[in-house]
Amino acid sequence: MNSSKSLSSSSKSLSARFNLSFGLMALIWIVGLAGHFTVLQEWPALALYVLGSIGLVLYRGKTTGEWEEMYLAGGDLRKSLKWGAIGGTLLLLLAMMNTVNMMKNQNGTAMMSGMQYLLVNRSLLYLYPILVIAEEFLWRGIMFSAMIEKGFNKHLTVFLTTLFFLLNHFAVAPVNMMERAMMAMMAFPLGIIGGYIVVNTKSVWGSVLVHMIVMTSMIAAIQIIF
Repeated sequence: MNSSKSLSSSSKSLSARFNLSFGLMALIWIVGLAGHFTVLQEWPALALYVLGSIGLVLYRGKTTGEWEEMYLAGGDLRKSLKWGAIGGTLLLLLAMMNTVNMMKNQNGTAMMSGMQYLLVNRSLLYLYPILVIAEEFLWRGIMFSAMIEKGFNKHLTVFLTTLFFLLNHFAVAPVNMMERAMMAMMAFPLGIIGGYIVVNTKSVWGSVLVHMIVMTSMIAAIQIIF
């Protein structure tokens, strides 16, 4: 009887985690779409994205103790960080090549002007680690883990969470569509590498490391170009 109750409780907890993660994604996209047609633009969606993702994961962790289930604790942390460093280095080299090409391209500066304005002129440069954590907590943490536990194929889970992560840049990035498309392109290899790190280590922190390296390289590129 106790075993049956425990399984039922675990199933309900999983369903709640699954529904909440997808519900948050849907709400972010709705708010982003609404903001696109107002003077507020995508700022409310971006705020919901960051605060909602971190808040939801902390809420689930505190109330249900699902830290390991969401890959924030446990797993093979050492292996995760090792592969995160390797994956991050590969993407860093790719980003350096892109920076060189943009410096040669006369349109390179214009293509990154929106990000330069936000990060430098609006003094948001030092908040990017919070954004990275929020993104990883949602896509490679609570949503990813819930899909795996629901029985989704691991390759499909990596692909779908990467696709959602990619599309989300069009909903929350308060820059022009060209720059959103560029960020979405960067999100694809990041999501794939991060996803497979999580699949094989059951730890989100290697993916966080990859993401942090990529964001740092992007900011360095903006500083160099401008």
